[in-house]
Amino acid sequence: MSKIDELIAQYCPNGVEYKKLWEVTAWDKRFNGLDKHMQKKVINYPYVLANKFKELELEKGNVRLLSTGNYIGWTTEELAGNNLCEGEIVAIPGGGKANVKYCKGKFVTADNRIATSLDTNLLLNKFLYYWMLINNDLIESFYRGSGIKHPSMKSVLTMEIPLPPLPVQQEIVNILDKFTELEAELEAELEARRKQYEYYRNQLLTPVEVDGKWLMNGVEVEWKTLGEIISALRTGLNPRKNFKLNSVGAENYYITVRELNGFSIQVTEKTDRVDNLGLNLIQNRSKIQIGDILFSGTGTIGRTALVTEVPNNWNIKEGLYVITPITEIINERFLIYIIHSKEVFNRILSKADGSTVLSISMSSLQKIPIPIPPLSEQERIVEILDKFEKLVNDISEGLPAEIEARRKQYEYYRGKLLNFKKLND
Repeated sequence: MSKIDELIAQYCPNGVEYKKLWEVTAWDKRFNGLDKHMQKKVINYPYVLANKFKELELEKGNVRLLSTGNYIGWTTEELAGNNLCEGEIVAIPGGGKANVKYCKGKFVTADNRIATSLDTNLLLNKFLYYWMLINNDLIESFYRGSGIKHPSMKSVLTMEIPLPPLPVQQEIVNILDKFTELEAELEAELEARRKQYEYYRNQLLTPVEVDGKWLMNGVEVEWKTLGEIISALRTGLNPRKNFKLNSVGAENYYITVRELNGFSIQVTEKTDRVDNLGLNLIQNRSKIQIGDILFSGTGTIGRTALVTEVPNNWNIKEGLYVITPITEIINERFLIYIIHSKEVFNRILSKADGSTVLSISMSSLQKIPIPIPPLSEQERIVEILDKFEKLVNDISEGLPAEIEARRKQYEYYRGKLLNFKKLND
């Protein structure tokens, strides 16, 4: 018998008491549709607009920026000013989608609905968090509205929460914390591997000026614009504008930014998105050739793929560019590596514009300066980076699988541990 089984057998063998959430929690404001007795205590927290978080952000701060989404940031007490809050709380967004979060300590909050236990001798805040987390989908169903959805707090506060004795709650929290910590450690290791790879890639691909000459790994380089080292630069197609409606279906597919994965094209689904629009494409209208580089020029700028095979029925969507390198000047794989180097990638981003969706025009892209070492040095760098990338990818492919396995194990135990028999049922 596990420790948790022993504790349940000792403290609550016949089940546990359930209470409405409003009976055991205090929230940050009074909500419409709730009687006053359902909110015995209100703890007000000042909140700031989410778009102000960037102004407050300081990486080495000790005050958490509690967003309504997935953003995680930090600031200082000085920058937080009158918006500084402190406590052990559980939060859900005041608008958008359910996203249960836990915070203990100092924080600045966006427009969250914030809860805390009325009595931690009855309900631990961390237990409250894990219980709300397994009910995230139910809480999500309480969000309503035609535009930005907002939670029906009456529905949230009338949910029933189990209240096992504190030793049981604490053991459950300990178990689930360990799962959470292990997953965080694996994710941190994966991120460290990626940063290590990026560091060495940038070291190999960053030229330095010495006595008026530009050197890369001690070898002199020549600066050329992208337009000078490619023979063609073409844009993708807009199916609605470029093709006539045709009732006859065809096996056609167009590549989007989602399919670009560094050096490869990874089709995520074999359904024909174009033919679902009732369109019949001309085969390979985009004129893709083996050795071409696909480049995302809109939205997620800079994603790439090297074309190693050309199915006749593939085209590329607008927003992607087809780059044909002059192989007598530049190695295709070297060009992809150098595009992703810090030096060149920052230059590309600096030329992008747009109020909502960033784009870089073909003319601007062609003017980007590229450091070009001799072909023999390019090939040497490619060989080194290919080996390094394979090593990192082999490790990185294993870690996400382990993270996913741990996550599934965690979710299984979380659901099992927080499902209690109701007293007197």
